[in-house]
Amino acid sequence: MNLFDLSGRVAIITGGNAGIGFGIAQGLAAAGAAIVIAGRRTNKNREAVSALVAHDAKAAAFELDVGNEASCRSMIERTVAQFGRIDILINSAAVRAEAPLLEMSLKQWHEILGVILDGSFLCSRAVLPHMVKNKYGRIINLGGVSTHIGAPGRAHVGTAKMGVVGFTKALASEFAPHGITVNCVVPGKIGGERSATAGRGIQQVGPVGREGIPEDVAVAVRMLCQPQASYITGQTIHVSGGLYMP
Repeated sequence: MNLFDLSGRVAIITGGNAGIGFGIAQGLAAAGAAIVIAGRRTNKNREAVSALVAHDAKAAAFELDVGNEASCRSMIERTVAQFGRIDILINSAAVRAEAPLLEMSLKQWHEILGVILDGSFLCSRAVLPHMVKNKYGRIINLGGVSTHIGAPGRAHVGTAKMGVVGFTKALASEFAPHGITVNCVVPGKIGGERSATAGRGIQQVGPVGREGIPEDVAVAVRMLCQPQASYITGQTIHVSGGLYMP
């Protein structure tokens, strides 16, 4: 039994054109899944697809504004039209920013929650009818370690990411009878290409003694996407080198 075989599966990764999202895309592609990169930066989407195809992966890119209902629906429809099915959704798109609470505008607050929470809601709602029809699905939501250990200037991000935890549990309960699992993976302090403020408020690296790399997160995600992982749902799994231990 190959526990890392996703041949014939189709995976969408929002925000999958760089950083952790692209690391997850690479990991799922290496396991045999066809990959859809969905994000706002068209050029970065194309670069990501080119890199995957260069390693013999099946891949496509669709422009996506995760906070826009029509854009989410269109991306799902285009994926089904091209690949015939959707088995996996990775809600990785996020905006990371820092602002002291007393200087934070309502617009800034809404922007962060709109991408992280609204995006997860809209993409999941659009994909779930297809998963229900197929009686199979894997949804992985990306959390944030600052939500669990606290970080200054991150009230909006921390609130949004904790909302993702609640959203994960609600979906896991509601859609388990349809063969669909929903889990949350929480990266720790991850190095590599991320936004200028990502992880800046987190100084520790945990007992393992190093920053993580996107591939560390991809391993956990790939495991949860396996058909054999059908008994794991509603969980929040930390990939942080022990930085946070629930």
